[in-house]
Amino acid sequence: MNVSRRWLEAFFRRSLEPQDVSERLTMLGAPVDAVEPLHTDLGDLVVGLVEEVRPHPNADRLRVCSVNDGGAERRNVVCGAPNVTAGRKYPYAPVGATVPHGKGGAPMKIERAKLRGEVSEGMLCSARELGLGQDHDGILELETDAAPGTRLLDAVPFDDHRLVVDVGPNRPDLLGHKGVARELSASYRSPFRLPAIPGATGSDIPLSRRVATSGEVGGVHITIDDPEGCPRFHAAVIRGARVGPSPAWLRQRLEAVGVRSISNVVDATNYVMFELNQPMHAYDVATLREGSLVVRRAREGERLVTLDQVERQLTPGMVAIA
Repeated sequence: MNVSRRWLEAFFRRSLEPQDVSERLTMLGAPVDAVEPLHTDLGDLVVGLVEEVRPHPNADRLRVCSVNDGGAERRNVVCGAPNVTAGRKYPYAPVGATVPHGKGGAPMKIERAKLRGEVSEGMLCSARELGLGQDHDGILELETDAAPGTRLLDAVPFDDHRLVVDVGPNRPDLLGHKGVARELSASYRSPFRLPAIPGATGSDIPLSRRVATSGEVGGVHITIDDPEGCPRFHAAVIRGARVGPSPAWLRQRLEAVGVRSISNVVDATNYVMFELNQPMHAYDVATLREGSLVVRRAREGERLVTLDQVERQLTPGMVAIA
């Protein structure tokens, strides 16, 4: 089980020493095999506010941005990211700064350059260029109140530690950060608190009547063909959801436990799983065959392409949702 130090800190509202956490978990019967620092050198980068975006006069796929980096003058930055938007904040690498992952994965020093006739003074960075994930489809949007020019590591705490915990078969409660925090609270003699959930949380999702082996939820028919392998299956249909990139803090937490960010919907289900130890999955209703889900045993020779685009061989002993 990969555990993030910063994720645990959210339950205690204070900083934790990774080596101390490791020793306490080991004494509690959950030995820690490794403590891995997750640091990236972002000391030269700052929060950049894009104040204006205009088309590049000589390149259809490039745009010219006016960036506020906290100085008296605005910086001209040529950017090819499709998601750059005026009024948003992004990681900004000024001229002279070093980006951890440039072309080929090597550190890259930022220089003043001319791109198709337009001067570019710095770079707006993606998650991959910062060493914070593999996403390179667009630049990383920052959700922070920090003023332009604020040191990036002061605005968004990207440093973390990953603890690799050896969880025994008798301790499934430790397969989520909440369970690990509860265990540590006894050792610290300090109560842990569930992180605050932003937004309205007073409304409950109505649950339909309990059924034995099949039922319908929001127009989707659900059948449990293997009640021994899966005695209970909960589902809810959410309409009107907008699929897009996850915020930086969510990507960071998932990357800290070794999970690649895919989209806000998929990331939300993975976040719940790693926090509460509740496996979840999101399905696109529009792509369900005949509008149904069936919980059954996998068939001989059956294959499945997962979200990481890897084809996996299933065996008849596995439970599949198809």
